Amino acid sequence: MNTACLIQGGTVVNADREFKADVLCAGGLIVAVGDDAAGLAPAGAQRLDASGQYLLPGGIDPHTHMQLPFMGTVTMDDFYTGTAAGLAGGTTTIIDFVIPNPQQPLMEAYRTWRGWAEKAAADYSFHVAVTWWGESVHRDMGTLVQEEGVNSFKHFMAYKNAIMCDDETLVNSFRRALELGAMPTVHAENGELVYLLQQEVARMGITGPEGHPLARPPMVEGEAANRAIAIAEVLGVPIYIVHVSCIEAAEAIARARARGQRVYGEVLAGHLLIDDSVYRHPDFAIAAAHVMSPPFRPRGHQEMLWRGLQSGQLHTTATDHCSFCAAQKAIGRQDFSKIPNGCGGIEERLAVLWDAGVNTGRLTRSEFVAVTSAHAARIFNLYPRKGLIAAGSDADIVLWDPQGSKTLSARTQHSKGDFNLFEGRTVRGVPSHTLSRGEVVWADGDLRARQGGGRYLKRPAFGPHFEAALRRNQDLAPSAVVRPAA
Repeated sequence: MNTACLIQGGTVVNADREFKADVLCAGGLIVAVGDDAAGLAPAGAQRLDASGQYLLPGGIDPHTHMQLPFMGTVTMDDFYTGTAAGLAGGTTTIIDFVIPNPQQPLMEAYRTWRGWAEKAAADYSFHVAVTWWGESVHRDMGTLVQEEGVNSFKHFMAYKNAIMCDDETLVNSFRRALELGAMPTVHAENGELVYLLQQEVARMGITGPEGHPLARPPMVEGEAANRAIAIAEVLGVPIYIVHVSCIEAAEAIARARARGQRVYGEVLAGHLLIDDSVYRHPDFAIAAAHVMSPPFRPRGHQEMLWRGLQSGQLHTTATDHCSFCAAQKAIGRQDFSKIPNGCGGIEERLAVLWDAGVNTGRLTRSEFVAVTSAHAARIFNLYPRKGLIAAGSDADIVLWDPQGSKTLSARTQHSKGDFNLFEGRTVRGVPSHTLSRGEVVWADGDLRARQGGGRYLKRPAFGPHFEAALRRNQDLAPSAVVRPAA
């Protein structure tokens, strides 16, 4: 059982406001926030001095792939090493993906992922991918929502001849999700076009990583985003678009929201900071290390993504953490379409977003909290348990040193990958301490993550009043904060 912990002298930053306060944690929960916290602390409570620091809700990464079998190999990070790296960077919760093979029962895949995740060092939950359609999928979706606490389902519109959904599957699954009060999410890329373009690029004699973005141009993503949004609009179901990387997809979301449609957009830290020149690096290993889908885009797209976060048209930030080593990436040395797709970043997300967002004036501190934890918690029904520093919330807290600095590198990261997406970038603003349910798991460079220390988070369905529930969260305005029960 966690001992009590009193954090003194810091400034609490929530999505709605910031204020000076002491915070007392006990039994895995926040039990007091304010001037009375110190007086309530029991004898022997651990004390942390947060003078000059901000107290942030633990980061939520709503898009990770730990221990993922993909493209003939398995990611380097399992649920322990990946979540431990997250804790070192201030991320205390992940929502990972169960991805059944075509024709595999959803519940069978779900049980496999639950077994893998038992070693997680941080709290975790799952989206479950719908990769085919049949009566058992319809039935298993009900079981997952009603018994297992899954309230979101993933749909890959890419990866033809593997896990790609056709429109019939999208329609059936979206409709079932609406019945159950679950959120459909989509990877928006036109898989048919990607398949065709991959072959055309190869026929031009382009086989290296530079061919990857050529086969997945922005309009391929824009078309798929528009199509998914249109299907969701006809069926009347809200939708969440993962890893929005380009102007075309961001504009599709903005147009739909202007019509009053409930569409939510996620952007990756990498897409905000890295452009497509990386695919032309003369070193194959470096170029291939950046291969992920959607690919990094020309620099002009980054500004649109930042504006999306600033305007509220894009809502969450994630990493799509999916780490492969150089030897695994080399599988595609002669054919870029065979390079395992994925990059890391779970440890670096908060620091690079603070440095590039808060330090530049693009984001306020409260907006930073909104896009790194609070919005994800609201959208996926974890709020106010997560994403908020208030009495009754889980004691997931990051002591953030705004003057601390660090140079990011594969040599010093905790992820098991041998590549760092932000190699050589020096950031100002880093976590000095991370608390996971009141337990100090990162302290001034000392990682104290415990294998199995995380727990599975059930996320309730939005219920028969799905529309009304999401309407309350529509603009994600933090002014109407619902305080958790003590």
